[in-house]
Formats: sequence, C-alpha cells, structure tokens
Amino acid sequence: MKSNRHLADPAFHSYQRARAEHWDAVCRQMDGWSGLGGYYHHRLAESYSFLVPPGSRVLEIGCGRGDLLAALEPSTGIGVDFSSEMIQRAKLRHPSLRFVQADAHNLDFPAEEFDYIILSDLINDLWDVQTVFEQVARLATPNTRIVVNSYSRLWELPLGVAERLGLGKPTLYQNWLTVEDIGNLLGLADLEVIHHWPEIAWPLPIPVVDALVNRYLVKLWPLKVLGLTNFVIARPRQRQRTAEVEPVVSVVIPARNEAGNVPQIMARVPQMGGGTELIFVEGHSSDDTYGAIEKAIAEHPEMRCKLFRQTGAGKGDAVRLGFANASGDILMILDADLTVPPEDLPRFYEVLVSGKGEFANGVRLVYPMEKQAMRFFNLLGNKFFSLTFSWLLGQSIKDTLCGTKVLWKRDYERIAANRAYFGDFDPFGDFDLLFGAAKLNLKIVDLPVRYRERKYGTTNIQRWKHGMLLLRMVLFAARRIKFV
Repeated sequence: MKSNRHLADPAFHSYQRARAEHWDAVCRQMDGWSGLGGYYHHRLAESYSFLVPPGSRVLEIGCGRGDLLAALEPSTGIGVDFSSEMIQRAKLRHPSLRFVQADAHNLDFPAEEFDYIILSDLINDLWDVQTVFEQVARLATPNTRIVVNSYSRLWELPLGVAERLGLGKPTLYQNWLTVEDIGNLLGLADLEVIHHWPEIAWPLPIPVVDALVNRYLVKLWPLKVLGLTNFVIARPRQRQRTAEVEPVVSVVIPARNEAGNVPQIMARVPQMGGGTELIFVEGHSSDDTYGAIEKAIAEHPEMRCKLFRQTGAGKGDAVRLGFANASGDILMILDADLTVPPEDLPRFYEVLVSGKGEFANGVRLVYPMEKQAMRFFNLLGNKFFSLTFSWLLGQSIKDTLCGTKVLWKRDYERIAANRAYFGDFDPFGDFDLLFGAAKLNLKIVDLPVRYRERKYGTTNIQRWKHGMLLLRMVLFAARRIKFV
C-alpha cells in the first residue's frame, strides 16, 4: 500500500518545493561544472557496472540526467527523478531509455519487474527515507536487488568546504546516515541487507594514487572508514511460501572410489519437495564404483536415478556434469563419503523454499566432529579460508570446503553463464559456486552440520598441493571481487 502519511504535513510540502527548486537550478548549472564531481561519478559508474550485468532490467530512483542508468546498458531502463529539468535533460541525452518525473515518496506508475532498483546519492536528500524504501519494496520482486549508495558522514565537512570553493556541486542535505542507519531503515521497510562496503576514499583524478587508494586501500581496515560513499545491497525480506507445487530436488553425488557407500546413499537420501532424483557422477574409480551404482539403481526401480561417467577430472567437473543433466528446480551436492549425513538435506531444502536464503552452504566447523572426521592441518586450513572468504565476499562463509551446497537451478544457470569472469581452475567446485553466488549478490546462509568420520575408503584431498591451489584462487578472486 502506498504511504500518504506526509500529505497533510505543511513542512513536508515546503521542503519538497525547496528541493525541487534546488535541483532544477542545479541541473541548469551542471554543464559548466568541473572539479571533483566528474571523477566521483565516473568511479560510481564503474562500481555499478560491476554489480549490474548488461541487459538487466533496471529502475533508478533519483536518476538525474540519466548518465548512470545509461552506463549500465539495461535491456529495460527506467529513470525517475523529482526535478523536471533533470528529466527533460535525461530524455534528450538518452532517448533510448524511459524517464518519469515523480516523487520517490509516492511512486505511481505501472508495475514492472526489475532485476535491480538503484538509489544513488539520493537518501541523504529525502524527507522520509523509510517511506521511500517502502515504495521500493512495493516495486521489488523476491529476486530484485536493491542497491543504495550514500555519502559517508565522515565527509560532511570536506564536502562542505569543496562546495564553498566551487570544487563540487551545491548540496541540499537533510540526512547524514551511517550504514547501520540505512540497514535499520531498510529493515523497517521489510528489506534485508545482504552486504555493504565503502568506496572512493580519494576523489581526485591523480594517476596511480587514485587507483591505489580507491581500488585497494579503501577496502582495508583501518582506511575503509575514509570511504566517501557507502554501498549497501539489499533484497525483499521473504515471506512464508504459498506455492501449490513443491519444487523437485536433484541431488548430485560425485563418486570416486566410493563403492562401499553406494547402498547407504540409496537407503538414506530422503524424498523432498515434489520429488528427489539422484544423479551419480562416477570419476575414474579403481574399485568399480560405477558397477556398484548400476547394481543399486537396478535394485531400486522406484527411485529416480541417473548415472554418468566423468570424462574430465576433479570434483568440480563432476558437479558441473551432474548439474547440467539435472531436471530439478533445486540443486544439491552430496559427497559420496557420507561425512555429511543425507538426513540433513531437508534442512538445506527448507532454507531455499522458505526464502531465508538463496544459497545454502554447509558448515562443519560449529558442532564437534567425530575424531577422524578432519585432520588437524585440514581444520586449520578450513578456518583460514573461511575467514578469508567472509572478508572477500562480504557475507559470513564459515566453511568454504564443505561438500554440501544447495541453490536454485535458475541461479546456477546464471552462475554458469558468467563463469568466464573467474576462470575455470577450481577442481573442487566449491569456490566456483561461492564466487558466482557472491557476484550475483545471492543471499548466502551458513547451515551447521555434524561432520562424521568416513566409514569406507580414503579422502581424495591432497592437503598441501590443493592448499596452494586454493591460496592461488583466493588471490585471483580478491582481484575480481574485492579490489575491483
């Protein structure tokens, strides 16, 4: 329901008139400006281009002259602004896009579905941020991502000085909001924060220095507090599902030298949702795992099963082969060693169908493990990588290498389509999925499990060789995700 709680407030209307006059005047002056603003907005456009893939459906509220919206190359691009002068200028500059003059407090145009709703440098200037966020929530679908950036309070004085010296555009600020303030206001509008980070600590175009500070140093403590703007990504808070048809689940089981575990897999994987299919991918075993799976499938004709023989190498290759042949709506990975109990899979299913998360990541490091479940140096390595990846991805990732990961097939297809961005050198598949989920701004949820001791066979992990490979992958991902 649209909010109208300000319509009877004379102060609101007075402020809105002053705001409209201010931004109309700003628009008439903009073409002659130079100084800090050009570099700042160029850097903003780079940041948004990383977040928003070309061809997305984008709504920008507070679009100004439409330059940021145009830079994102949307398939559908709609810009909304309060200033009539800004909207006229935007229509002339970007005739292929659609621009609407409207007040963000009371958006009223035909409902459309958007992949991204952007509020760039807008909320500092609003009468009631909560009301605007409520308008955004009304326009968002469960898959929409809301991206907000706003000036950091730390820069209030420097920006005021720059304005008086003629180095920046005139401002009309009512609000200086912390990241916590923004998160609280989003929550009041039934929107939840996925992650946030600072950008642009050096707003001057000085070769080498601006790249060093804005690409690297602003992402590191303690210099991160110097960021000129804070980015926040949010999504609609999910409600209880009402779907009449439950999703089908595909459980992909990479299996190499796991013949002794196959009967237990068939007996213990539960039926979930609209049905469960088991997809076995056998990978060059020496103990006739393939034959054991064939025999088990023949003995259980009532179960939906598929079997593939891997042609490539590594668990990641096996998972991709299984996912490519899955018919389910939800994709799960279950390691054939059964160190994560199959009985836990319904809890992963519930994370997705309840909307609490879009990517469920198993965590072995919360509950006590059985004695031989994980060797000491493997445990240390897992803890190191969990801390590193939580920092890299901006979301809690307490266990990067737990084999059980669950996501919607539609999201996996988007990850696969953009795989070239990170390269294809992950033999495990865990990082490939985590990197891709983070790049798409999916809500990642850690789900603790009790890690069991292997009962048959030996681990396929070579701790030192694979540890160095994982470290190399972390450095590569840092350049592609954190230091962009």
